[in-house]
Amino acid sequence: MTDTTSSKPMPKRENLLLSLAFNIAIPLFILTKLSDPERLGPVNALIVGLAFPFGYGVWDLLNRKQVNFVSILGIISVGLSGTFGLVEVDPYWLAVKEASIPAVIGIMVLVTFRTRRPLIKTFLYNPQILNTELIDQKLEETGTQRQFTKIFAFCNWLLVVSFAMSSILNFVLARIIVTTHPGDDLAAFNAELGKMNALSWPVIAIPSTIIMMVALWKLINGLTHLTGLKLEDMMHEPQKKKAKE
Repeated sequence: MTDTTSSKPMPKRENLLLSLAFNIAIPLFILTKLSDPERLGPVNALIVGLAFPFGYGVWDLLNRKQVNFVSILGIISVGLSGTFGLVEVDPYWLAVKEASIPAVIGIMVLVTFRTRRPLIKTFLYNPQILNTELIDQKLEETGTQRQFTKIFAFCNWLLVVSFAMSSILNFVLARIIVTTHPGDDLAAFNAELGKMNALSWPVIAIPSTIIMMVALWKLINGLTHLTGLKLEDMMHEPQKKKAKE
């Protein structure tokens, strides 16, 4: 499972605070507080509010020189949310859109597993974080590639389950919160859209992240047992320094 990408320079790490501000905090404030006619108005608030995560997504892709379909899907999702509000699409289709994004990612995780570039490497077995070249070498030396493949497959299924659960929760959350047709009251639709985006973190991101952490623990624990390497030995030097700091 050698990955030649491990020799490439690592891209910059994403600024988490900047991401939270542009993707959640600022759009939430604009959609919920500035949609009144005497302020920005519902149409302008929707355009401005959704422009922040959309613009951040494009800027992040250009700045970190990382083009991956997960980020692209996020940008598409933001763009569709704004479009649905402006063309007055029924809220049901917004729920379908919210569910489709993690569903597509989960399907891609599943179907790419047996390919040369399985998507699980982006989330768990990432050569930018783990020294996959060293790990693959140790697996070959110990003759444990087959056992690792079984562990890798189990972790892959955990990721699929995580995205499937996220898809279901996205749909349910959207159906519960976004009930106003944008054609009837765009300002109320904006407020509900902002509320949905805010609640998606504790309701969806936390349980999904827990499942991913379980998958990562399973992977690292399995690699430690199969290769004899410690966690710090598996990490690239820059990641080791950050872990110590």
